[in-house]
Formats: sequence, structure tokens, C-alpha cells
Amino acid sequence: MKKSLFLLALTIAAVVHAQQRQSSVGTVTTTAQTPVHDPVMIKEGNTFYLFCTGFGISVFSSTDLQNWKREKPVFATAPEWAVAAVPGYRGHTWAPDISYHNGMYYLYYSVSAFGKNTSCIGVAVNKTLDPASPDFKWEDKGKLLHSVPGRDNWNAIDPNLVLDEKKEAWLSFGSFWGGLKLVKLNNDLISIAEPQQWRTIAARPRAASSDTAAGNGAIEAPFIFQKNGYYYLFASWDYCCQGEKSNYKVVVGRSKTVSGPYTDKTGKPMELNGGSLIIEGDGKKWFGAGHNAAYTFEGKDYIIYHGYDAEDKGRSKLRIDELLWDAEGWPYVKKN
Repeated sequence: MKKSLFLLALTIAAVVHAQQRQSSVGTVTTTAQTPVHDPVMIKEGNTFYLFCTGFGISVFSSTDLQNWKREKPVFATAPEWAVAAVPGYRGHTWAPDISYHNGMYYLYYSVSAFGKNTSCIGVAVNKTLDPASPDFKWEDKGKLLHSVPGRDNWNAIDPNLVLDEKKEAWLSFGSFWGGLKLVKLNNDLISIAEPQQWRTIAARPRAASSDTAAGNGAIEAPFIFQKNGYYYLFASWDYCCQGEKSNYKVVVGRSKTVSGPYTDKTGKPMELNGGSLIIEGDGKKWFGAGHNAAYTFEGKDYIIYHGYDAEDKGRSKLRIDELLWDAEGWPYVKKN
């Protein structure tokens, strides 16, 4: 298992590095051909901005959700604190999360050692996302969370910020190990609130014979979306980053409170392997698909994620679908 996790991480790095070399700043691609991993999105003015895994954090922009232009990465050089905290980290940054609060854009991001939970979540802020604005400047606020092998049974990657009904801030995060976690933040959104409040919000069983602390309970990428009095927790199951062999998929549960418990359609808690399937590959157009985010733009709900293109050797591409809701208030996506 340890070897497979290492190979997975190498695959991610190789794919993203290849995509960076093939696409220069200013290059425009259509949605189905835009090379991304772990996309998140936000709108400023008439422009949508997409952030995803890549060297320095990859950035794209669009005015129509169809044609995406590559922008300069967030970081021209790797943050010094992250290089010191995570051996081997040189700027390839994972799974960002973007949101707007208090007149600022908050960008959470992940740095990690391959196959280990030597990982950190950092935060950067900006007044605007428009690179042509005189106010455009990313300011790194440094480390928010740090997981340590042998000390922590969780992994500090895949952050997602959510504000509850009291406007109090919580950060969900996690990958493998003991599952997905939730921690309360201070109002500054860049520090953990005291006394510290932690929750396990989703987990999967792990084989006792696993030779690594990560285990094989493949769950990651939490994203919490508020709708009709519920908090919906999306999570990704199984394995990404294996091209044609990827079996990534998205499941969902919901709760009346941000701290859970989150349960699926059958009432099974997500912390006990619960989760109702919402997205998976079909093996024809797309192999595995996952690591999603969800947003509302101009009255419509959207789910964005990456899928492994079955018509292009399993390469990872951007996918955007309208998020629909059934009579019981559960989300679904129309099958193409």
C-alpha cells in the first residue's frame, strides 16, 4: 500500500508537470479539454476563476464557463515555510479552496510529502482576482494546520472552508488515514479557534493488514455546500490519478448542523462508511471522476470536478455539470 500511494503521488506530479509544459500562460482551451486536478471556482465581476493542483497553484479564467484561459500561478516560487515544513516539497501544490469573506479572497492550499501525512494546509489572501488590477497581490499567511506521522491519524490536505448559520468558520479537510475532519476557525479565518473543536465527519474502514498508516480506506476531498436548511457533505471515494484505471467517485450525505453527523439516503452515518453515490465514471467517455466543489451562480447550482478522459488515454480534464435536486432534497447530476 505504501508503494502504491507513492506511485499515485508520482503520477499526479508527472501529469500536472506535463500539463504545465504543454500549456503556457494565455492558452485557451474548452472545458472538456482543460487539464485540471482538484478544481475549485469563484466568480468576480463577469469572470470565473478556477484554481487547481499544480506548480504554484494553477489558475484559469473564463467569462462563459466554456473557454478557459491559463493565468499565471498564484506562487512564482514555493513558500519558504512550506519548503522547511515538508521535506521534498518544491512548489507542486495540491487541492486549493477559494472563497470570499470580509472584503478578501481566501485561498487555502495543501503541501504534502508523497505517501505520508507529513502535510500542511496554508492560506493566502488577495483583494482581487483580476491580475490587471493594481490591487492584485497574493499575500501568503503561512501555515494553518500541520499533520505529523506517528502523532496524527489524519492528513492535513484537501481543505474546504464553510461558514455555519452563525457565520462561524469551520474547515473540513482530510485524505485516507482516519478519514475527513472538521475544525473550528477564528473569525480571522487563518487560525484555529480555542478551545479547539474537532470532529470526524466521514471515514471508511481500513484493512488491518495495511503496511502504512494511511490504510486503504480511500476517502478524501470534503466539500460542504448549504442548501434548503441542510449542509451537504460531498466526498471522493476510491482511487484517483491512475489514468484508465482510475475508479474515483463522489458520494454525498447531509446534516442539519455543520458538525454533523452526516448521513446518506439510507440514514447511514458517513463516519461509518455511509455515502450516497452521485458521480462515477462510465468507462466509455470517462473513467473515474471526483474531487468536486459545488457553487451557486446566477440562481443555478453547479458541481465541478475532474474526470479521466476515456478518449484521451485517461488524462484528467475539467468537468462542469448543473447540480439538480430531487423531491427529497438530494442532489443528482443528469447522465449524458
